[in-house]
Amino acid sequence: MKIDPFERFDRDWALVTAGTEEHFNSMTISWGSMGTIWNKPIITVYIRPDRFTWGFLKDSDVFTVSFYPERCRQALSAMGTLSGRDTDKPRAAGLTPKALAGSVTYEEASETFVCRKLYMAQMRREDVPDEAKKIYQNGVEPHYIIMGEVIAHTGN
Repeated sequence: MKIDPFERFDRDWALVTAGTEEHFNSMTISWGSMGTIWNKPIITVYIRPDRFTWGFLKDSDVFTVSFYPERCRQALSAMGTLSGRDTDKPRAAGLTPKALAGSVTYEEASETFVCRKLYMAQMRREDVPDEAKKIYQNGVEPHYIIMGEVIAHTGN
């Protein structure tokens, strides 16, 4: 299977999950990257502070980023449109949560990266390129940048 690193998040989507096995939340993401910083392999995700998952990411030292086969596309769509504030998203999406290295992933994942949070900062509206400023209109707060060191990997 050929993997295009520029489509991994944007086209394939992923779930970011944070919290404990007893209390967690996940959301579909299409903004993310993989790379190296401070001599560590990392995954970077971008989350707006109005998302319910943000609170879990802010309060957790560990989070997961998981990828899925095409047959799970409808489940990922549900995980990106339903809110964990008032819905059992995994059940509604037909996904099966499972504990993994201090966080949570799903049985259906083809690949999961467990990340230890290294750095977190909010984008500054004034530093966002002009062509992207429209994303942050009408009171929408800029995304947080969350970098995590990959400490475990399952799947492909």
